[in-house]
Amino acid sequence: MKELNHLEDVFKNYDTFIIDLWGVMHDGVTLNPRAIEAVDKLKKNSKKIVFLSNAPRPSSKVINFLLKMKMDKKYLEHVMTSGEAAMHAINQKKFGQTFYHLGPDRDISVFEKVKNNRTDLQSCDFILCTGLFDNHENDLDYYKKFLLNYVSKKLICTNPDLIVHRGSVEELCAGSVAKVFEDLGGEVVYFGKPHKEVYNMCFDSNEKVLAIGDNLRTDIKGANNLNIDCIFITEGVHRKEFKNSSELEKLLEKYEVKANFFQRELKW
Repeated sequence: MKELNHLEDVFKNYDTFIIDLWGVMHDGVTLNPRAIEAVDKLKKNSKKIVFLSNAPRPSSKVINFLLKMKMDKKYLEHVMTSGEAAMHAINQKKFGQTFYHLGPDRDISVFEKVKNNRTDLQSCDFILCTGLFDNHENDLDYYKKFLLNYVSKKLICTNPDLIVHRGSVEELCAGSVAKVFEDLGGEVVYFGKPHKEVYNMCFDSNEKVLAIGDNLRTDIKGANNLNIDCIFITEGVHRKEFKNSSELEKLLEKYEVKANFFQRELKW
């Protein structure tokens, strides 16, 4: 693995760029200007850009969020989210008819078409987890007690991420609740990176693909699962674990992944 000073040095080797959003293109508050510049150059060179996000919401909601951040619409031709993939499966009733929603109210768009099938935890066919409740957003022990008697049900996780940084503040994600459920002995079905299914909606097997992401568990593991090249962005979710490039190999070993290149932030 080598440090990539400029995306410009390797971009000609690839047709399609699968780029993570949160941690690469923005920090939940503001866009990263250098990453925007890199995407602009890819676009001008007629490269296919796919933004692939573990957001527990439909793609249209994420596009609206990016437009509010003032991202130019011309970059948003291909946006795919874990929420979108989960929504298709839920609408097809793949896990049963009725569900209990575990997560904040802001995520209800993921089950808009089947909202009448929402029910309580006791009688649901499956648990749909999009995140943590607003009034219990930092307390994983709460979910251990809350879910203890319901491990016979499947939990559908629409965001496999454990944590995210909103600006400089660390927040727990749905993946943290899913891990609690698995530790209790329950079965979890994940939608999103690193699971192969979500990538099938992004590119064909004949495309030469480069994945760019800041999360070793999801972005880089996902690239490894599909045997595609990748760039690890170090100033993202693992920023506390990454001190200098000499420790990078150890960090990759810890998460059992490989990366072709690394950059502090995505830059042309």
